Amino acid sequence: MFAVTVQFKIHDGMMDTFMPLMLENAKASLEHEPACRQFDVCSDPERPGEVFLYELYDDAAAFQTHLKTQHFLAFDAQVSTMIAEKTVATYSKVSS
Repeated sequence: MFAVTVQFKIHDGMMDTFMPLMLENAKASLEHEPACRQFDVCSDPERPGEVFLYELYDDAAAFQTHLKTQHFLAFDAQVSTMIAEKTVATYSKVSS
């Protein structure tokens, strides 16, 4: 397994627009990418404007494929101006 975490800081006033697009991307990833095993979208009312993703893929190549999918590219284009900060980390060894 290959894990990806992403932390977003969303510009003020943009969360209501960002979240439906984020959830749509997560759903499309799970439905249309067989190698995408998990795609959790996390937020906390105590930290408005922050979104945390936890994604699991079969391997690093599957994640690279994800980045080239039509749904991801459309999502990325739609939200690019809404994001104040984005941090991505990957983990090649996942233990259960």
